[in-house]
Amino acid sequence: MTQTQTQADTEPVADRISDARPDARPDAAPVPARATAQAAPGPAAPDATDGDDAIPPPRTTDMPTATPTGQAVATWITKEAGNRRIPYDRARLERSIDRVRAEFPQLDVADYKRSVFGFVERKDAVNADDLVDHLIREAEARVDVTAPEWEQFAARLYLHRLYKRASRNRFYDTEQKYGSYVGLQESLADRNVYSNDILRAYSKEELQEAGRMIDPERDKLFAYNGLYLLATRYLATDTSREVYELPQERWLTIALYLMQEEKPRERRMQLVGEAYWALSNLYMTVATPTLQNAGKTGGQLSSCFIDTVDDSLQGIYDSNTDIARVSKGGGGVGAYMGYVRASGSAIRGVPNSSGGVVPWIKQLNNTAVSVDQLGQRKGAVAVYLDVWHRDIEAFLDLRLNNGDQRLRAHDVFTSVCIPDLFMEAVERRGDWYLFDPYEVKRIKGWYLQDFFDEKKGEGSFRQKYEEVVADERIARRTVKAIDLFKRIMVSQLETGNPFMFYRDEVNRKNPNKHAGMVYSSNLCTEILQNMSPTRLMQEIISGNQIVTTKKAGDFVVCNLSSINLGRAVVPPAGQGDLITDVLERLIPIQVRMLDNVIDLNALPVPQATITNQKYRAIGLGTFGWHHLLALKGIEWNAKAAEDYSDALYERINFLTVQASMALAKEKGAYSVFAGSDWHTGAYFRDRDYNSPQWLELAAQVAVNGVRNGWLMAIAPNMSTAQIAGSTASIDPIFSAFYYEEKKDYRRPVAAPGLSLETWPFYEKGAYKVDQFASVRQNARRQRHVDQSISFNFYVPSTIRASILLELHMTAWREGMKTTYYVRSNDIDIAECEWCSS
Repeated sequence: MTQTQTQADTEPVADRISDARPDARPDAAPVPARATAQAAPGPAAPDATDGDDAIPPPRTTDMPTATPTGQAVATWITKEAGNRRIPYDRARLERSIDRVRAEFPQLDVADYKRSVFGFVERKDAVNADDLVDHLIREAEARVDVTAPEWEQFAARLYLHRLYKRASRNRFYDTEQKYGSYVGLQESLADRNVYSNDILRAYSKEELQEAGRMIDPERDKLFAYNGLYLLATRYLATDTSREVYELPQERWLTIALYLMQEEKPRERRMQLVGEAYWALSNLYMTVATPTLQNAGKTGGQLSSCFIDTVDDSLQGIYDSNTDIARVSKGGGGVGAYMGYVRASGSAIRGVPNSSGGVVPWIKQLNNTAVSVDQLGQRKGAVAVYLDVWHRDIEAFLDLRLNNGDQRLRAHDVFTSVCIPDLFMEAVERRGDWYLFDPYEVKRIKGWYLQDFFDEKKGEGSFRQKYEEVVADERIARRTVKAIDLFKRIMVSQLETGNPFMFYRDEVNRKNPNKHAGMVYSSNLCTEILQNMSPTRLMQEIISGNQIVTTKKAGDFVVCNLSSINLGRAVVPPAGQGDLITDVLERLIPIQVRMLDNVIDLNALPVPQATITNQKYRAIGLGTFGWHHLLALKGIEWNAKAAEDYSDALYERINFLTVQASMALAKEKGAYSVFAGSDWHTGAYFRDRDYNSPQWLELAAQVAVNGVRNGWLMAIAPNMSTAQIAGSTASIDPIFSAFYYEEKKDYRRPVAAPGLSLETWPFYEKGAYKVDQFASVRQNARRQRHVDQSISFNFYVPSTIRASILLELHMTAWREGMKTTYYVRSNDIDIAECEWCSS
């Protein structure tokens, strides 16, 4: 997952985009994503009245009544909460604007200047922050297809502001842009903002060497929105939210932190340099918890977790506690509820005693609301249930707005675990049977969910299911499979949930099926790893202490980072076809960084640490797919997009497997490598990797192992993609160009890299591109991803049930493992070419 799934990732696309920035003063904390949109000029940019060529302002409030030229003062510029003021000088402000404009000579700033001058000169006094807010707002307002550079113009204004504030707080000359990195480490460690890890791990000389790696020119890669998000949510500040850390220092701190235990020491600084190169050039991003917490005090580095809830009072409440601890540390959670007995089941032999899964899910709902993620957003929990569970119908209604609200849980996200057999029953409009898992276990001695179909169309799950159906001792409820699927689709169109988890395909393609089973996914449906419940073994009293012993289950952790396809694959400007991309250099350092997260992580749940060390799973992903297609001149609906998806992700997968294998040679393979599909070669055979290159790599992996039990997963990446100035995940953009409504102004939003050349490839937004083409594209990609992909459907709310059903059936037939939201939008059905036939 996002990287951590943010609250914004759980909302409609239009809401996510319009709430991308806080609506407060420049250095205020972010507001919740669902807050009412307010005027949001964003953080103040450079103080346009403090240019170097200006006359130094007086330092007292006893101000002259005329400017140095003898003109009467019409307007004052106020600073420091009104305690300091200087006379407004139009020429000085114009010079400040011209300095920024010099980088963008193609922009016509005449009207911009008139607007800014008018804003100031109509007033007796203008606060300096309000002035620079207006400078930024006016720059943003001019963004369009022919002049997208206004977004960078606004970013330059903001950068200067950051530089100025940091230099003031850290006592160095603003013109240097960056001050002493060693001094920053020492200062923020003294303030308990940074941990002491970097100061302990590196000598002063090494930190000075690291400081020399900083390249302020790379700050110019940011667009305004991305820079704003980075600065207001992730850069290290003190308790008063004053600016200390600057963007390049965040990248360097992450690099130093993740490489601190690398050996030999002589090579360590080289690895720090490689990690800084990858991050500072925006070739990749780390997961949001890593971006937020690396090098700072408190917090963990991983995005998402998955728990398996045991069917016992102790297990249910222990899981609730563990989920609360994860949420407190900033993680999202997937919770598999399939073992919990159904409503009306027996408890200790007393029939009709169980309330089923709904009351326990409501408890998780309260936990998600009560235990927020580091005070920034409410907790996020997805609950998974098998489609044969007797409570599935009540489960599908959990998020609906109608019906008995006592049976609703609006703050969790629902997901359904679906076997091939159910989809076949939907196809033939057959019957489907619902069972109580506890009763199945009591009578048969095993759980249905512990089996899956080894091959499509045959296998052990269907045999076990039919055995349960044939056993008259086991109570069941009979429904039509198509009726159950209709309930799924109704809920999806109203709430976006449930997500879909195709359990047979997941487990068939699980490279570690020798060591366990995958029952569900995480909050964002991209993590697929072995799972099992943690169970209490005994509690004993020892003196005045209670000693509890538990058998640790597989509590899944996902460690994420993502390649920025819009920068890492397309050649840098001016280099033409000399290089095709930076992937061969990028992916080895990215895999190493992810692997180091595992050892450095301070996880809030002990069994998660055990699982993390056991499998050493990582999730290398991507974002910027639509951005890349536009830059390459490939239409979304074209077969060329499918072919390119296949070829590109095969290459990324090859380089990722190769990098993990190289790490295994250096540091050792993960502990249960022996017997895995990596070891036996089944991983490569199942994906038809038959080229000489792949066969050679498979042979090397069999000998050397891989460092990480799972390697790839593609998360939603909404926040980090915005920081890096690209499109989210593998999703199409919402719209090539639109206006975001604020309280008292409208700001244009343009797709990344939008120009007259890229416009035709962006013109069809998410709700107009062919969703069947998206499925085919994603199915080609899925072959090369050993875990899964956060894949959304974008459909009109008026879509015919038959079309939505066929979308789901196509996704299942094409071998997709999961699907994420069904995002519906009220658009004119006549505009929906792909769904109107």
